[in-house]
Amino acid sequence: MVGQRMNRENQHAIISGGSSGIGLAIACQLASQGADISIIARRESQLQQAKSTIEAARKTADQTALTLSADVSDRTQATQAIETAIQQLGPPALLVTSAGIAHPGHFQALSPEIFERTMAINYFGTLYCIRAALPAMAQTGQGQICLISSGAGLIGIYGYSAYCPSKFAVRGLAETLRSELKPMGIGVVIAYPPDTDTPQLTAENKTKPAITKQITATAKLWQPEDVARVILNGLEKQAFQISPGTEMSVLARLHSLIAPAINRYFDRIVSRHYG
Repeated sequence: MVGQRMNRENQHAIISGGSSGIGLAIACQLASQGADISIIARRESQLQQAKSTIEAARKTADQTALTLSADVSDRTQATQAIETAIQQLGPPALLVTSAGIAHPGHFQALSPEIFERTMAINYFGTLYCIRAALPAMAQTGQGQICLISSGAGLIGIYGYSAYCPSKFAVRGLAETLRSELKPMGIGVVIAYPPDTDTPQLTAENKTKPAITKQITATAKLWQPEDVARVILNGLEKQAFQISPGTEMSVLARLHSLIAPAINRYFDRIVSRHYG
């Protein structure tokens, strides 16, 4: 779909992590534009609730909202879910990899399993879904893949030693695939959402160190629907980077240049706690 405007009408969109948060908001907005939707998530109960929400947002009653229960960190499950979606609704015009977790905490206090699980879902879950969808997309010679990273994929943040590296890895994958898949007619996009009012953020706050809370306290809290709208607008414009809000836009464009200043700001906050 590179160089063409994407028509959502009767198009198939697959969204991992589509049962809540940003993924669900994207699914609903795409459904309102006429797309058929496949969402992938682990919990069947949440999938069914999301299905009802998506169906209520549909442009027409004949659009399909398909739910697939899978743990995307498991390569077999992720592959089977994507292949089932393609078998039932055809090759996707859009794949959004939104499944992700975060478990903040001090590096030494986090178990190795937390680091492994975070990387397995956030990075390998993204990779497995793309690998499973790519053959069908390549055969059509069009489509878009949107990888959801985070502002924490641009700069390391105190308390996010498990999360930041996984989102850095997603960024590296997107930057590599952008050039590899462009000749196939497939556009690759990476989104860097700011802090968003989702169930995931609620879970994060339960283990977030006090210093991390202070660092992130000044950031504007976005609503999933607003983030989804910015992402879909970016997809229409075929931008490579999508950064909702001024803070994320500046960080995405200038992170390497302004990192020293940001790190000094972080260090001042930390020193007040340990001074």
